[in-house]
Amino acid sequence: MQRKHNKDIVPTAKMLRKNMTKEEKHLWYDFLRTYPVRFSRQKVLGKYIADFYCAEAELVIELDGSGHYTEEGKQYDEERTAFLEEYRNT
Repeated sequence: MQRKHNKDIVPTAKMLRKNMTKEEKHLWYDFLRTYPVRFSRQKVLGKYIADFYCAEAELVIELDGSGHYTEEGKQYDEERTAFLEEYRNT
């Protein structure tokens, strides 16, 4: 299991935070930003960057585009899900 904070991808997470997709902006500004439970945007979790993360609820929200409907995309999603499920238990 990789460490929980991967400093090598922090610059990428910061860039993604500044360049959110239309859908990410909508979810953040219209709902999650003022939600009673704290969410983080573009949170580094091991070797992945979660679109939105709530530690208290142990919840990751990913807004995936059409690229995730390909076989490669599905495989990537399965690997990411398995990693995040294990991550939760460490």
